[in-house]
Amino acid sequence: MSLSLSQQIAREALKARQGSGARYDAANAPFEDLLLARRGAAHFARKLNELTDEELNEPALKNGWTRGQVIADVSYRAREVAVELKRIREGGAKDKMAWNPDLNLATTLPARALRHLYTHSNIHLNVEFRDLTKENWPLSVELNDGAYIPIKRLPFLRARKLWWGVVALNNGSFSTDIPEVFK
Repeated sequence: MSLSLSQQIAREALKARQGSGARYDAANAPFEDLLLARRGAAHFARKLNELTDEELNEPALKNGWTRGQVIADVSYRAREVAVELKRIREGGAKDKMAWNPDLNLATTLPARALRHLYTHSNIHLNVEFRDLTKENWPLSVELNDGAYIPIKRLPFLRARKLWWGVVALNNGSFSTDIPEVFK
């Protein structure tokens, strides 16, 4: 979806106010999907912060998982995508010894570390999305499961992961809260 004229004017005004040091998404980046992902990330963070440290060990809505496992899964997926985007952006070779984190081990982390894992992985991914050039967006990336995904599709997939992850946290969000595009 492209920006309306009023959205384009508002975006240009924001860029003028922020000055030359600020960095922005490439012009051909999937703006609507990035917005859904960024809103999903903010919603996930709000729901995560509503939970006490003790509640992170309680059951999630994902069968057999704890809330901590949901947090680790959402975080590790972001980190995986961010690492691959950086590799694509910098032109590096795919590492045959791909990073494959252990969700069960992550749930042994202290609550504060789990919260930081989410925050940092989300920031890392957002920076990598922002730093992709217009030449990067049409490319595909190979993820650890061997799937080749068009980079333009990744923000949508991230958004879907986040919105369904919020529901899986099992603390007051329901499938009816999820944007219609993910149902």
